[in-house]
Amino acid sequence: MRTTPSASYSLTVRCSYQNRPGMLGRVASAVGRAGGDIGAIDIVRVDRKTIVRDYTINAANAEHGERIVEALSGVRGLEVVNVSDRTFLMHLGGKIEVSGRAPLKTRDDLSMAYTPGVARICEAIRDDRRKAFTLSIKGNCVAIVTDGSAVLGLGNIGPLAALPVMEGKAQIFKDFAGVNAFPICLGTQDPEEIVETVERIAPAFGGINLEDIAAPRCFEVEQQLAERLDIPVFHDDQHGTAVVTLAALTNALKIVRKRLRDIRIVFSGAGASATACVKLLQRAGVQRFVVCDSRGSIFAGRRKGMNPAKEWIAAHTNPERHKGSLNAALEGADVFVGLSAPNIVRPSAVKKMAKDPIVFAMANPVPEIMPEKAAPHARVMATGRSDYSNQINNALCFPGFFRGLLHVGAKAVTDGMKLAAAKAIASVVKRSELHEDYILPSLFNEAVVPAVAAAVAEEAYKARVARRRSRRAT
Repeated sequence: MRTTPSASYSLTVRCSYQNRPGMLGRVASAVGRAGGDIGAIDIVRVDRKTIVRDYTINAANAEHGERIVEALSGVRGLEVVNVSDRTFLMHLGGKIEVSGRAPLKTRDDLSMAYTPGVARICEAIRDDRRKAFTLSIKGNCVAIVTDGSAVLGLGNIGPLAALPVMEGKAQIFKDFAGVNAFPICLGTQDPEEIVETVERIAPAFGGINLEDIAAPRCFEVEQQLAERLDIPVFHDDQHGTAVVTLAALTNALKIVRKRLRDIRIVFSGAGASATACVKLLQRAGVQRFVVCDSRGSIFAGRRKGMNPAKEWIAAHTNPERHKGSLNAALEGADVFVGLSAPNIVRPSAVKKMAKDPIVFAMANPVPEIMPEKAAPHARVMATGRSDYSNQINNALCFPGFFRGLLHVGAKAVTDGMKLAAAKAIASVVKRSELHEDYILPSLFNEAVVPAVAAAVAEEAYKARVARRRSRRAT
């Protein structure tokens, strides 16, 4: 459970009370005693006897918010008029919309945008399919496809409940990279039906972003779509996570003065994200891994709790055939990467890691070990949360990644693009800025998207999967 007040649990509480000295202090004290964090105070109405103010207050969770409101209700002479949840207000009516780029103010406008003028555009695309990338939305449009089976930390909540997450991703695409993206939430969790559906809607899109599809079906879906479509297919939970993890590790190793080929990494989690991370880190030069699931280390010859993804892990990692628990595997390890469950790593295990240990505990919302517990022993600490330093967030990757793909009309995604994207993200943090608490740039750093887009576009050109020769992407 979250313990730090956050904007994700932000309330606006309208309070009416007597207009006399000292009341504002009483309100602030009540919120403080309840553990709330006041972000803003706005005057709504004032007269000689009464003052009405809106207090914006961050809470730690929903129950904490209720306790803060109760504390305010107990202030003598104060009435709580209304309570609004700011996160719910943001989602009212949805977070995205469709708007036209061409003005429709006259009959002439309409005759060019629609019938009869649009027929000429249709004929041009009929005669040369490549023109769809320049004469329609296709060239700058991504489908965000989910079946709702593995949403954030919520699990299999289905396609309808997953829609707000996909909307948020579409908004990030647009606001950060200028890419049009549409949520496609499918009413099936059958791999073949997902593939067939996406294949049929693909003509409208320049790329497919698979999202929150559970393993192992996500592997099959991505592989089949990549084989059937002539546009790039990118499962962000796998490859976005892998790219940003590699970027974070690249900079963390600069701080501890170690090299990729010399380190030993222990993973907690053997799902889609972990598998993709292992594969990309191997391509980057890491040679020694131990991957653990809920049963402990995965090794060649293990029989219990295995599946095709774990069989691959067993065949390509853990050459020493370590057979113990996660915490035992951490002894002497240089790096821990967590993509699993909360509070499963003991501080004593971090203490037994190699000198200057690097800990990436990315389970959300509660990491494998809280930063406060790891801090006495870890040299570099990162999580998936925004309320701690060094957030490993896929949003550092996917907006720029697709910006680069779309800019050159790429036909596919390559490992070279992923490696280049990780290098680009890491490079945004200059050596003079590098610090234990700053190994990744902010999501709002305007240099990130152009750097990633340019790197991906260049790799697409090198791999000969670009439809257009322009290498520069911004």
